[in-house]
Amino acid sequence: MSEARTTAGTDPAERELRRSLGFRDLVVYGLLFIAPMAPVGVFGTLDARSHGAVALVYLVATAAMAFTAFSYAQMVRVVPRAGSVFAYARAGLGPGAGFVAGWMVMLDYLLIPAVAYLFSGIAMNALVPEVSRWVWTTLAVVVTTFLNLYGVRAAARVGFLVLALEVVILAVFVVSAAVVLARDGAHRAWLSPLSGDGTRGAFALSAVVGAVSVAVLSFLGFDAIASFAEEVTGGSEKVARAVLFCLALAGVLFVAQTYLAALLEPLPSARLAADPALQGPAFYDAVDASVGPWLHDLVAVGKAIGAAFAALAGQAAAGRIVFAMARDRRLPRALARTASGVPRAALVCAAVITLVAAVWAARRDDGLDKLVSVVDIGALTAFTLLHASVVGWFAVRHRGGPVVWWRHVLMPVLGAAITVAVITEASGTAQAAGLVWLTVGLVVLFAQSRRAGAAG
Repeated sequence: MSEARTTAGTDPAERELRRSLGFRDLVVYGLLFIAPMAPVGVFGTLDARSHGAVALVYLVATAAMAFTAFSYAQMVRVVPRAGSVFAYARAGLGPGAGFVAGWMVMLDYLLIPAVAYLFSGIAMNALVPEVSRWVWTTLAVVVTTFLNLYGVRAAARVGFLVLALEVVILAVFVVSAAVVLARDGAHRAWLSPLSGDGTRGAFALSAVVGAVSVAVLSFLGFDAIASFAEEVTGGSEKVARAVLFCLALAGVLFVAQTYLAALLEPLPSARLAADPALQGPAFYDAVDASVGPWLHDLVAVGKAIGAAFAALAGQAAAGRIVFAMARDRRLPRALARTASGVPRAALVCAAVITLVAAVWAARRDDGLDKLVSVVDIGALTAFTLLHASVVGWFAVRHRGGPVVWWRHVLMPVLGAAITVAVITEASGTAQAAGLVWLTVGLVVLFAQSRRAGAAG
């Protein structure tokens, strides 16, 4: 496909995206956005909330997100477009629902990179405290933005090297933890990461379910693979397989590392619950006490680099959501311009918003808490509309062939029930932020509809 070919019916300045990604590139982007060691930052919080059953939390979260991955796989096969959930909801439910889905997921794709950049800045500031964390945060934004502007293929190649580094560090942790456990034994019972450590009474399913609402944050990003549907070679089936594969692999990695970390954790879950200040560094403290400071530092370096490139993948996905909505006249048309097959205008727009949010948070003591509290609400709302779009496309509009009830109705309905349940378990701050963002989106949609009606 020519890099300069004009999309039919659009302004000549708007171009098609360049097809250059393979299956490995898609998986790299998905795992980069998720980050193989994503549970490191929330391990202590989940351990405290679940009464020590942190590995079980990730098993349940993986199963819950599998329904969403399945719905993505259904829709990307029939609507292989860059807008991801925006395009799917538009096709299955109509333009209005498509706008709402794109608007809500855009909140996540703009804020998750900001959180990742901030993680990178905090980690680098801990290693080089003479340089303020907002400076490190800004540097991470600038470097990764230039990579994204250069092209998705180049960013994927660099991302593969970073991902390989993260996997090596994770492997070092797994081997080191296994050696320590074989030599010295575990601080907790061997099955406690799956059943609870018993320090706060009997096993509580409600505590595990409540922790899942936080654990799903670790998975947000696998869905970004679908936003590259117009840039993959070999058809949309490859995108569907990459989405499912990425989620399954992330689930295995998350369960394995949290299981080992829980066994190494010297403090009981009751102690972590009683002192929230201990929850943030709980993973690092467990590694430091059981293995040694060298692994602590190695994990910190991996987290710093990995977080920056998780943000790179998130920024790339955000740019494509903005590009697709602008191409369909839901955002200013100037954002649909491309250069050499790269949606540079949309990428710059996403990068500026992310930079402002990340630097604002980096300069505040409570900035991380403020960002983390709202990052998942937009995606969960969009996921609910994604599930509805599967039903709308296949069962209501009867497009895409015969209806297979378990595939096109049962699975998405169960998936929607799960995402709604997780939304209800989210914090009040997150729910309020999501409601405000949704209200603004509905006002924009109403104004666009009025303008279109007047023009007609």
